[in-house]
Amino acid sequence: MSIFKNPLQYFYSLAFVSTMFISSVYLSIIGTLLFPFSFKIRYRFINFYSVLNLWVLKHLCSIDYRVEGLDNIPDEACIIFSKHQSALETMMVQRVFPPMTFVVKQELLWLPFFGWGLRSIDPIAIDRKSGRKAIGQIVEQGIERLKRGIWIVIFPEGTRSKPGTKLPYKKGGAILASKSGHKVIPVAHNAGEFWPKGFFSRQTGTIVMSIGPAIETKGRKSEDIMKEAECWIETKMKEISTVATYPSSDC
Repeated sequence: MSIFKNPLQYFYSLAFVSTMFISSVYLSIIGTLLFPFSFKIRYRFINFYSVLNLWVLKHLCSIDYRVEGLDNIPDEACIIFSKHQSALETMMVQRVFPPMTFVVKQELLWLPFFGWGLRSIDPIAIDRKSGRKAIGQIVEQGIERLKRGIWIVIFPEGTRSKPGTKLPYKKGGAILASKSGHKVIPVAHNAGEFWPKGFFSRQTGTIVMSIGPAIETKGRKSEDIMKEAECWIETKMKEISTVATYPSSDC
């Protein structure tokens, strides 16, 4: 889907993608050199990737974002359940929440430069085909990260979904929440309507990111935690969407 109205839009989009690539190369090298240092020091440098690219996105591509529900962010480390539609939300959450890491598919760590930078923030890298083993990794490594005060971002659908669609929510994050007792923060956004999967498909405007109330997890079943988070996210998606129509749910 290409929606450029003039050649400058193409140029600005190319500039943004180029900035993402070049910054990932330089910052991944720095991140690798900083491995002997603490997580917070490494994260501070790697986070500049988000700062820089969101600035370019705003000033060259005319895509900005606003956040609703900032007062719902607790002072303690939590597990973020976020809708996943674009590469943009991976940067936005880093600008909004405290230092964090991600649950990712292990193949991402094999990518030159990008994978090196990703390693710098101690991700939980799983083989999505390994079933129970992957869930075990999420729980064991997730609890360890949370004890260190590191927030964890999980995309419960497992992969990017197109605007207006909903994929089955996977249970790994909810099991981590149930076993760790750490709160879940649901996040909805419509980034996919502005920059969906694909380098040069975009729509100018303001992305809405909405942060929901913290979901208590202590003493609760993973199924109940997941259902509450899923209902909040999918209901909010219907409210903030500008172009997509989401399917009805039983919430």
